[in-house]
Amino acid sequence: MKILYLDCFAGISGDMTLGAFLDLGVEERVLREGLALLAVEGYRLQVTPAMKQGIQGTKVTVELTEAHDHHHEDHHHHPHTHGEDHPHDHTHTHAHDHDHDHNPVHIHAHHSDAPHHHETTHKNHAHVNLAGVEAIINESRLEEPVKALSRNIFHMVAEAEAKVHGKPIEEVHFHEVGAVDSIVDIVGAAICLCHLKVDQVVVSPLHTGTGFVKCQHGMMPVPVPATLQIIQNHQVPFYNTGIPRELVTPTGAAIAAGMATAFGPLPSMEVTAIGYGAGSRDLEIPNMLRMVLGEKKKPMMNPML
Repeated sequence: MKILYLDCFAGISGDMTLGAFLDLGVEERVLREGLALLAVEGYRLQVTPAMKQGIQGTKVTVELTEAHDHHHEDHHHHPHTHGEDHPHDHTHTHAHDHDHDHNPVHIHAHHSDAPHHHETTHKNHAHVNLAGVEAIINESRLEEPVKALSRNIFHMVAEAEAKVHGKPIEEVHFHEVGAVDSIVDIVGAAICLCHLKVDQVVVSPLHTGTGFVKCQHGMMPVPVPATLQIIQNHQVPFYNTGIPRELVTPTGAAIAAGMATAFGPLPSMEVTAIGYGAGSRDLEIPNMLRMVLGEKKKPMMNPML
């Protein structure tokens, strides 16, 4: 039995998940070729080595290009735009709720690692709802298991945001820029996991951090409401040790819940690979997500019995 273990001792976010998968041994080509099947542009995927407190790992950054810049400093990623204290320095999937109806904006075009210079149809006001995200996923040529896992994870986020904002799930909209970033993280994680063809995914309790983060609505408690709602909805175990940072993002919580077949400690297995996905910030602990891949062998039978 092939087992993947996610050791979330410093939390989890989308970019840390991608970094851990690549560091574990998933070829960068697999991730890039899979993402190229999506009709999404406006970003570059940067993969670099990273060192955290003497531990070597991999840092993946989803860099938004000028295609979605709009000359706004915070890019309107989501209503919870985190400040300099964010431990992973990464946009995660906070949705934007509206009191009016409008047609969701699909993100048409093709992925490229080169910048694109174009104007969006609704500059500064483009959003996409869950149905729009699902359409992007469904219309791709990705394998069905990747599509199914991606849709499930996105639904977890939208469901949590709907609850937090008191909206029907159909009225939860993701800002277009945040949607690009989140699609790359969530679909990328699904691509990597399905490529490994594991039988079981075990996830440790999530180390959430504590304190407050600054967002467009003001100060938000950590875990932020969407993250805590995902934790409640899917019975994800969590804890904090007093580190005053947001260690688990909503995207990270949903990825963990969506991939997990079980939660708990590191299972007994023969380890075949280890990977570390690095966050951006330096903490008092290594800011990394650790993945452990292994085989659980069947116990040998005594032939004399």
